[in-house]
Amino acid sequence: MTILMSFLLAALIQPGGAPLRQLDKGDQSNVDDARQTVARTPEEYNTLWRLHSPDRPQPKVDFAKEIVVGVFMGSRPTAGFAIEILGTREETGTLVVQYRETRPARGMITAQVITSAYHIVAISSRPATVRFERIE
Repeated sequence: MTILMSFLLAALIQPGGAPLRQLDKGDQSNVDDARQTVARTPEEYNTLWRLHSPDRPQPKVDFAKEIVVGVFMGSRPTAGFAIEILGTREETGTLVVQYRETRPARGMITAQVITSAYHIVAISSRPATVRFERIE
């Protein structure tokens, strides 16, 4: 792991200073639709993972302490798309998950390949409602 990557992972902080734990991130998910999702139980997580990447091992999650949140960009016609969970904040009983989408710049030459960017993390379990907020 590079120093830059370590820094970026350490920068994923949720309320109380605990880091978000990255479970998976990339540009090749089997989830074809844009969506944001929360898994609070092993059954919900198993369903999500089978849809996302059924051929790869599923990272372990302790649902007594954590929940899983994921953002999926959906199918895109070229390379150069990305999505990233930046962090969380609490707002009047709601846990707000902030994420950013990146698109190729206008006129940029990109590989002509279908991509489906995603980011899945584990965060400390909370009984709060979860809301997703796209940051520009």
